[in-house]
Amino acid sequence: MFVISKRFNGEYKFIFASRKGHTIFTSIHCKHKLDCELMITAIRENLELFAFTKIKSAGGKYFFRLSKEGLVLANSRKYSTELRLSKGIDEITKYVSTAEILDFSENEFVFPEANVIDASQ
Repeated sequence: MFVISKRFNGEYKFIFASRKGHTIFTSIHCKHKLDCELMITAIRENLELFAFTKIKSAGGKYFFRLSKEGLVLANSRKYSTELRLSKGIDEITKYVSTAEILDFSENEFVFPEANVIDASQ
């Protein structure tokens, strides 16, 4: 699923999470929520136009960058092996077109406070 949220500095971002709830990639900062929505739509409808660049960090971890026409739009989480990295990319290609979009950008708290009933009354 895609999850849109607002950063502390007022900018927006989105993540793509696996079926198990693990973050696979995080987008670049966006000034407007509409920018996130447009990027998500483009990824969902035209994934073949995006490039996955696999990288091995100096610390030996693997990650990828999702880009279009040379512009990096997202960075993946770090993976311990290249096989796990490939599985992360496979998860995207398999589920991105049907991924649900959750928007938590307008809520300060995902779970509102419940009304507490005073049992002493």
